[in-house]
Amino acid sequence: MTQVSQVPAKRWSQRPASGWIGNWGYGAVALVVLLIPLLPVPELVITQMNYIGIDALVVIGLVLLTGICGLTSFGQAAFVGVGAYATAYVTTALNWSPWAGLCLGLLLTAALALILGVITLRMSGHNLPLATIAWCIALYYVLGNMDALGRYDGLVNIPPVRIFGLSLQNGRHYYYLIWAFAGLAAFGTLRLLDSRSGRILRAMNPDHGGGATMPEAMGASVFRHKLLAFLIAALFASVAGWLFAHLQRTINPSPFGIGRSLDYLFMGVLGGVGYIWGAFVGAAFTTVLRDLLQDWLPKIFGGSGNYETIVFGILLIAVLKISPGGLWSLVSGRFETKRPEIGSPGRDTLPRRTKPQAGERLLDVRGIHKQFGGLAAVQNVSFSLGAGEIVGLIGPNGAGKSTTFNLISGALRLSEGEVVFSGKRVDGVPSRSIARLGLSRTFQHVKLVPEMSVIENVALGCYQRTDSGPLAAIFRTDRREERKALAEAEWQLSRIGLKDVLFEKAGNLSLGAQRLVEIARALATDPVLLLLDEPAAGLRHGEKAALAKVLSQLRQERLGLLLVEHDMNFVMGLADRIVVMEFGRKLIEGTPAVVQASPDVRAAYLGLEAS
Repeated sequence: MTQVSQVPAKRWSQRPASGWIGNWGYGAVALVVLLIPLLPVPELVITQMNYIGIDALVVIGLVLLTGICGLTSFGQAAFVGVGAYATAYVTTALNWSPWAGLCLGLLLTAALALILGVITLRMSGHNLPLATIAWCIALYYVLGNMDALGRYDGLVNIPPVRIFGLSLQNGRHYYYLIWAFAGLAAFGTLRLLDSRSGRILRAMNPDHGGGATMPEAMGASVFRHKLLAFLIAALFASVAGWLFAHLQRTINPSPFGIGRSLDYLFMGVLGGVGYIWGAFVGAAFTTVLRDLLQDWLPKIFGGSGNYETIVFGILLIAVLKISPGGLWSLVSGRFETKRPEIGSPGRDTLPRRTKPQAGERLLDVRGIHKQFGGLAAVQNVSFSLGAGEIVGLIGPNGAGKSTTFNLISGALRLSEGEVVFSGKRVDGVPSRSIARLGLSRTFQHVKLVPEMSVIENVALGCYQRTDSGPLAAIFRTDRREERKALAEAEWQLSRIGLKDVLFEKAGNLSLGAQRLVEIARALATDPVLLLLDEPAAGLRHGEKAALAKVLSQLRQERLGLLLVEHDMNFVMGLADRIVVMEFGRKLIEGTPAVVQASPDVRAAYLGLEAS
């Protein structure tokens, strides 16, 4: 097996050729934003920038929730309302400090988000968006009917925020507080996404990463990560509500209804719902254009009305037609992306499992059965597999091979039977728990995150071998562990001959190369049992030979391998035993020679009557 050459303990890859605006580009934009209040600009500009910063804070949460994780929420304005009303009430009725109001708003928002998340995030399809709409409408009417909160008239005389005795009554002073929060939210979110937890957040998007199945197979709880994203988005919205209340100095329920939630979604989609910086672009574009249209359109049409809504609808359709990724996607490629720091494979290594002894029983499949309504997809299938053994699972299309894989790995629940892995019964156990015991797999249909680099996709496999959380990512205390995870990913890619494409987007690779990346990701989990679903599909002859050599080496390392494969030459030359399936049943089991000589197998594949 090819070994990776030793490299310095810390190294940075070369800059990508596609981008030409480096960190100085971001720095120049930040400098302009900071200088605006110091320039002789009209107060209208300062006011617009204040509202852009507040709106962007909400939209950053939506980008994380919707664009990154694939969870649509129409209830963010309600969380803005919780933050605004919490601080408005305690500062006016109880005479508390605005900072105490911020803390109370965050606590209330966190509690509500956790309760709502536990109830709604297990929903699928259109149920989650409908649930968030219901929540937003319900809170709007609660706020409008409570006497303590001023009913629909709201609360007035909200005091300004004070910092070190300085009252931020002036919009130019308050400007810096708003943009400090918005900037911290953006950079904190970017750091989160560049981490162990961030890779799972990106991988669980059903439109890009394949949904829950793959991250769960890597040992991650998708529900917990959904709840994390939902909580972060709600807290960002709550802070925006706090900022809004002390900027306006008076509030009522109107800015926190379902219409405002739609505005936030519009900003996210227009700016680029998959990009953190798109939140600022969308908020700025929408705010400035709305003010201009509200000033110009009544003059053109000669009367009052919400003409800007019509223009925004047409604009959104046009933008999505021209650039489905939003406005930011038109320029994002011009910004350089700093490639991650990779540790030395010889020094920065992750802990490894103790491998079983050769021949030790790893897997016992006992009479498993899977019923889908009236269809029996798998019927009374039994076989076993030991350490250092390769077992092939073959059969015609529709024989139930992939369903068997899903039953063994925990992606599907058994109807009957038992699965014993490493001496423990695992049928009915979630796939993430089975993965932590040392079982890893690939998929019949490749499940990679196309927009993530190859090395990041493989580093997903290191999830269960690392333990840094979201706060460690935000405060950058996870960097040593990240270097180790990326070094492991680089080493596994080197083993299968893909070291030259570490930083290529996974979606740019051929299907055969993508299957190899999946194998590298599975190896990065440090398994004792590896389930490979059609690993040679899409590979050229030389690539198949190289893959066979890698799998043979894994057998010598005492890994157990169970593989589904349609290339008979590949599987017959590699497997120690073959299990043949037909119509969900086990047809025959034996050595490759026995299986090849079986007339029942020839009949199953060629449709001939057995003689």
